[in-house]
Amino acid sequence: MNDVEKMKRRGLMLVLSSPSGAGKSTISRELLKGAGNLAMSISATTRPPRPGEQNGKEYLFIDRDEFDGMLAEGEFLEHAEVFDNFYGTPRKPVEMALARGQDVLFDVDWQGQRQLKRNAAGDVVGIFILPPSRAELERRLHTRAQDSEEVVRKRMAKAFGEIIHWKDYDYIVVNEVVEDSVAQVRAILTAERLKQGRQTGLAGFVGAFRESR
Repeated sequence: MNDVEKMKRRGLMLVLSSPSGAGKSTISRELLKGAGNLAMSISATTRPPRPGEQNGKEYLFIDRDEFDGMLAEGEFLEHAEVFDNFYGTPRKPVEMALARGQDVLFDVDWQGQRQLKRNAAGDVVGIFILPPSRAELERRLHTRAQDSEEVVRKRMAKAFGEIIHWKDYDYIVVNEVVEDSVAQVRAILTAERLKQGRQTGLAGFVGAFRESR
């Protein structure tokens, strides 16, 4: 291993958000396949495990008392209530990952991203995924879920309520072709990894040039 490969780097928190149907989950899956040194954040939840889910893999399954205790102690980077169940990102595992140079991927909505920025602003890189058009988003919702017109209208209304928060994000990716969007997100990740402030071993690396004269 050469000196460049040994250089220390602080990890980052890569946040992907989008309205339902824009393709965020597909992009996340593809990104995890080839990005390297990138792991999905694991949330704690009070909901019971579904068939096939393993504690510590899909979620950390805890009861409401434990969740409330962690919340009171400030142990979550972000949290939310969804359909009477509670979800939260434990702070300690993420901070440990970042310290060892591991990047962490988050699949959260704009509210979750806002909490993450409030609690860990310097480590957060936010990407908002947009559909290429209103018509395409509606088509995807019809194709994916095959819901009634009323349900699709509700999903579209919710999507517009999420899209208005696009300015909260560092980058915007319009997902017309999935392969292109994945490539764009990977390019963002590469560039953010190279930022001076995240390369914690850079001063020592550059200083070695003077010492080797």
